[in-house]
Amino acid sequence: MSSGADARTAHRPSAPARPGLRERKKAKTRAAIQRHALRLFKKRGYDETTVEDIAEAAEVSPSTFFRYFPTKEDVVMYDVFDPVLLASLRSQPHGLDPVRAMRAAMRQVFRDMDEEDREDLLEREALFRLVPDLRARMMDELLRTVSVLARIIAERTGRRAGDLGVRVVAGAIIGALISAWLTEEGESLGVDIYRGMDRALEKLESGLSL
Repeated sequence: MSSGADARTAHRPSAPARPGLRERKKAKTRAAIQRHALRLFKKRGYDETTVEDIAEAAEVSPSTFFRYFPTKEDVVMYDVFDPVLLASLRSQPHGLDPVRAMRAAMRQVFRDMDEEDREDLLEREALFRLVPDLRARMMDELLRTVSVLARIIAERTGRRAGDLGVRVVAGAIIGALISAWLTEEGESLGVDIYRGMDRALEKLESGLSL
């Protein structure tokens, strides 16, 4: 094996350990509470739905709700697919550049979603557009994601996460995804949410030529 291959292997992260039973149960409860919340938001409206309403629908106490979600906003912010997407990105072949790797990871995650998962994604996307506080929180979260993405790109390339080039690429990927979400007409991407984001990354991959 060449020294270059050794270097690439050294920067390849080890596979994450499978969560224990307790963690899996907590994740299942958290996802169930969110799903009930999203259904109520769609039926009654975000502002009109209380934490008590959500707890009753999920058959948990309000105190249990707050053990999983500090605020009503957090039940919308929680993204069960965030760690799935990042794990998929880490697993992509190291020969792929960061943008292609992200496109491949997104394709895998969206392909594996079931119908309920897609409905939840669309409902969260609609809430981010309609509720100013949620939209602001989402933009803050995306800024934080630039640093997370930079670390993964650094792992894949053997460079430092603080390297300017690494951070520019990470920022460009997140910027492309934001641009796809903020359509010119300000309308929801709806069922085309994946297609719109993939097209945005394709434009980035092509060198941003107009």
